[in-house]
Amino acid sequence: MGIRDEIKDSNRNCESCQPVEVPTRDELVALNALRAIKDRVREIKKELSDISYSEKKEDKDKKMGLETEMKRLKSEWKEWEEKKEHAARERMILLGHEEP
Repeated sequence: MGIRDEIKDSNRNCESCQPVEVPTRDELVALNALRAIKDRVREIKKELSDISYSEKKEDKDKKMGLETEMKRLKSEWKEWEEKKEHAARERMILLGHEEP
């Protein structure tokens, strides 16, 4: 029996032990949120590009609304980036690569 077999056998007997998924569930949630934000930012940039030279009042109002949404998304991006980094650090601690 090799060392890998011994580790597998010892893990079978441990009810609380479970393999660490990479990326973790928390990392996936954060990555998916970041991806959704990025997709929306691309849509907004395209819309802003389409109306950038318009002098219509409704286009100016729409532009202001889109710019406000961009600011909100930037703030959300920072929050999700922090959550992703926190989840990555927790994973590294669970794997024994970093100290708690």
